[in-house]
Amino acid sequence: MKQKISKIIQGCMTWGAWGNQLSKNEMISMMNHCLENGITTFDHADIYGDYTTEIDFGKAFSDSNITRENIQLISKCGIQYVGETRENKVKHYQYDANYIVWSAEKSIKDLESDYLDLLLLHRPSALMHPDEIAKAIDKLLSEGKIRAFGVSNFTPGQSDLISSRTKISANQIEFSITAFDALHNGSLDHMKLNGITPMCWSPLGGVFKNENEQTQRIHQLLNELCESYNATKDQLLLAWILKHPAGIHPVIGTTNKDRIVNAAKAEDIGLTEIDWFRLLIESQGHKVP
Repeated sequence: MKQKISKIIQGCMTWGAWGNQLSKNEMISMMNHCLENGITTFDHADIYGDYTTEIDFGKAFSDSNITRENIQLISKCGIQYVGETRENKVKHYQYDANYIVWSAEKSIKDLESDYLDLLLLHRPSALMHPDEIAKAIDKLLSEGKIRAFGVSNFTPGQSDLISSRTKISANQIEFSITAFDALHNGSLDHMKLNGITPMCWSPLGGVFKNENEQTQRIHQLLNELCESYNATKDQLLLAWILKHPAGIHPVIGTTNKDRIVNAAKAEDIGLTEIDWFRLLIESQGHKVP
């Protein structure tokens, strides 16, 4: 991507109604804390907080005295969510040109910005049409309302379908030590081959959420590696992602300031190739082929 995106991206899904319900002042404090630690990119989606979190963030950003050029804003569109703010009968996806343009413009307004650094289609739809999507993206790019366009949770084939009409700059997928399908299904290879910036959500995977044989094996090895690298477990899990040659940008979801500091410092950990494979092996539960 031409514009700068920080290596670690701060996800904002839990900043509002779907999580910690941060006050305006708490959001301002969180923004400044991220910037102080070199995290300048904030990841949103229109649906977060039932279409309210971008509004809350925008109010905080407006009062923050942070210069717009010093941060990057990502948003996603396309999911029609069943909630209190829209009269949707069923969760579905909508990608006609008018809706994409309207959604992007609404996110820009809600975030109290003049543009988005990156607009993503949130999830693939069986009914999406590349010409219709290209029509919307061409309009948004030409009017300066978005700086770049990408997708989220798209397979290589789905990405090729859309990129046949308009350039894809990024693809945000699930990827972690416990969700590593992208290593084997061609997703990361496809992005590297086509100059698409990979981003990943839920980068810590299930390591701290689930207690099973897989996570027990991972924790046992992490206990050893924490001492040899003088690092925390969450740092090592991020360092594992950062070592991949595709150049993945992890999107962290924490609002814990200490863990944000840890995440930023993960860039400095030089995980060896052997230890990278040891972690993969413990997650898989068997040696590599």
